[in-house]
Amino acid sequence: MTAKSEWPSSLDDEELGELDRYLRAHTGEGDLLLDGVHGLLSALAVGPLQVLPDEWLPEVLHEPFTDEGEGNRVLALLAKLNDSIVAELEVDAYEPILGEVETETGPMLSAAGWCEGFSRGIDLRAGLWESRLSEDPQLMELLGPVMALAVDEGILSADAEFEKLSDDEYDECLAQLPGVLGAVNQYWQAKPATAAEVEAMVRQQQPDPGDDGNPPRQRSGHWVH
Repeated sequence: MTAKSEWPSSLDDEELGELDRYLRAHTGEGDLLLDGVHGLLSALAVGPLQVLPDEWLPEVLHEPFTDEGEGNRVLALLAKLNDSIVAELEVDAYEPILGEVETETGPMLSAAGWCEGFSRGIDLRAGLWESRLSEDPQLMELLGPVMALAVDEGILSADAEFEKLSDDEYDECLAQLPGVLGAVNQYWQAKPATAAEVEAMVRQQQPDPGDDGNPPRQRSGHWVH
């Protein structure tokens, strides 16, 4: 049993609300809100290779801070959110931050934003994820509930026809997310990316000499085969 002093320091409700309000006020169409940011950071936390803030912050923040104090506060909250995910995974206390949608029967939890963020997190190391997913069915199987939710929400396209999940199936997939994240985290620790895989990813990310020097932004959804 984990001692109380060792329990991860996650954002409290007030801090989550503060970060949520900032993101809602400073994002455009298609940008990630709090649930999406949590999904993005979750993918990076369990992924095959470290992704530094300089690389993932542009996925979250889309305009310069006009107030230095506010900027430092937002960056501190994002750092705490990021650190808490890693700490929660270590003690099996991870829970995804989910959005809500209004339905005829009232509000329901939605994994759409979280799945979009998770997909973008995978995109940041797409070469490693894609090569391993194509070679090792174990990883594909572990990600099954995430993929089912992402396909159901239209975040990912599937080669075959998929029926919409029933409410019970959707809820079951949501309940499996903490276990999925823990299992994927253990997978990459047990089977880390090889030097050849990393080299292939670096080559893949090199910009085409004929373009303007900036590689095209990878769109989410292409990592499922």
